[in-house]
Amino acid sequence: MANFTKKAIVASFIKLLTERPLSQITVKDIVTDCGINRNTFYYYFEDIPKLIETVVEEDAATIIQTYPTVENFGDCLEAVLDTALSKKRAVLHIYHSTNRDIYEMYLWKICDYAIEAYLSTVLRGHKIKENDLDIIKKYLSSLGFGIISNWLRSDMSDDIRSSFTRLMDIKKGMLKEMIERCEET
Repeated sequence: MANFTKKAIVASFIKLLTERPLSQITVKDIVTDCGINRNTFYYYFEDIPKLIETVVEEDAATIIQTYPTVENFGDCLEAVLDTALSKKRAVLHIYHSTNRDIYEMYLWKICDYAIEAYLSTVLRGHKIKENDLDIIKKYLSSLGFGIISNWLRSDMSDDIRSSFTRLMDIKKGMLKEMIERCEET
């Protein structure tokens, strides 16, 4: 029962978030939509920002479980895009709210995970200094985060998939060169 109630609260919140901006959603709105009382809401969530954190964290966990290995950098981005597009209005309402930092924190987490998974595939058989590996990870995570942040800032209106595909064509071979320069002999 408890898990069902928590899921119902989350579902009501996402439903309301697709209908209107976050600033116009109250705990009263959520509990009315969900058919529970305020005390039940506060049993599961301290406040709406904690509810947002739970929603975004669950999405991040789903992406990580769905993509346990990442064969190329494009797969990393696709995972995030698919999740964001499936809840476009809700994501944009969070992104344009005062709680944007919560979304950005988990976007970083997803980017870091995806890059880590991608590099573990790409770096098999290569020996690279830990410091160099850390620099490459930060570069690629920042690239992914920046691309997605710019897309969100444009209200997801850009054709990010074709732009990203073109970027991958432009930078083809760049990671291989970076690895070769960093390889220990």
